[in-house]
Amino acid sequence: MQTFTCPTCNQRIWFHNTICQCGQRVVFDPDAQHMHVHGASCRNRSKIGCNWQAETDGLCRSCAMTEMVPDLGAPENVELWGWTEQAKRWILANLARWGWFTPDDPGARPVFRLLSEKTAKGETDVIMGHANGLITINVSEASEATLAKRQEELGELYRTMIGHMRHETAHFLHLRLMQRPDFPAAFRGLFGDERADYGDALKRHYADPQPAGSHYITSYATSHPHEDWAETTAHLLHLVDMLDSAAQAGLTLPGSVPEGYDAYREEDAERVVREAIDVSLAINHVNRALDLADLYPFVIGPGVQDKLGFVHRWLRMPPL
Repeated sequence: MQTFTCPTCNQRIWFHNTICQCGQRVVFDPDAQHMHVHGASCRNRSKIGCNWQAETDGLCRSCAMTEMVPDLGAPENVELWGWTEQAKRWILANLARWGWFTPDDPGARPVFRLLSEKTAKGETDVIMGHANGLITINVSEASEATLAKRQEELGELYRTMIGHMRHETAHFLHLRLMQRPDFPAAFRGLFGDERADYGDALKRHYADPQPAGSHYITSYATSHPHEDWAETTAHLLHLVDMLDSAAQAGLTLPGSVPEGYDAYREEDAERVVREAIDVSLAINHVNRALDLADLYPFVIGPGVQDKLGFVHRWLRMPPL
């Protein structure tokens, strides 16, 4: 993610900021990818701290994609909704740098249902997923305590809200890309036939999870071509954003990317992955000094590298 400059005092400001330290109110323009001080703010600014500019019916582009918010009769859901929307804005801003969901993108947009396990009437189950353009997200996992519990229970220490957003949005991107005449055959040649029975595949996976090996980024990716795509795409987005954020913060290594490097303009997927892994290894070393977890605890085998390159190539094409 980029860093920004206050138009009034030139201090550095960050993607989530609604106000600069100098007191200047700021608004994010997702098309220009910068902060400005003019124009109407999203009407969710006062509710959940949304700092994007208003576009449709007083809502910003990101908030307008949300069809349903959690039950606000449960007071804690307001904060959880806010953190979840912030994660959504983050990944949408990233994807916009490749042309996705911008005014120039002629295709469909995802629709989000942001639900909570806690309601005014008691607790309920929420199943995250994607179905024909509708993405359901469990905002309860925006709670640090709930997320930590799920990470331990499921053995998914890299489970995060941004990760959920990237994974489920990846399913929608696949739906969009399948409309390109040359995509389905190319996809099936590398990932397998996504028309295989999905329910049966998941039953087999949960009954007998397979190791990731050198051809899958995670064990879950082995379950079905749809999940292989979603997991691989989410990890590509992790790596590109990791490298871009490091470069924007000035955390580059000697002989690495130059000053002003834009990872979203990089055409070489192999370079993106290589440089991002180098940055993660350096930060791992720092984290270990504080007894913190590794930044990116995954091994990228040659089969995964090929898939990351495939996803990178298709996502960087102008959307149809």
